[in-house]
Amino acid sequence: MSATSAFFERLTVAGQDPRFSKVCGSVRFDIRDDGHLEQWLLNIDHGRMRVTRSGGPATTVIQVSAQFAEAMARGEVNGLAAITRGEIMVDGDLALALRIGRLFPREPGRLQRDDPHRGRDR
Repeated sequence: MSATSAFFERLTVAGQDPRFSKVCGSVRFDIRDDGHLEQWLLNIDHGRMRVTRSGGPATTVIQVSAQFAEAMARGEVNGLAAITRGEIMVDGDLALALRIGRLFPREPGRLQRDDPHRGRDR
């Protein structure tokens, strides 16, 4: 199983995320790999998450290469930086796309907000 498939499977199993209790919307991931298109549709209704393999309409569409989707699912990339570099294309609600970034694993070695040593030289 690819890291991308495992990521969406985890969302399916979790079913609920309290960080999204005030969020309603949908995000479709269009993942391209040498002419092949894989689509995942994430529907969020006040924190309840439902994932399907569908190309249906969505509030936000995120277009990304299969290689980049794998890196995202492994927590190896910063989504905001990738959007600014054009590695991730977003059509629709950018705020929702940025919020969805919270679902992906954190970058290896990235300092957490609550790290008391953040910003200090060690």
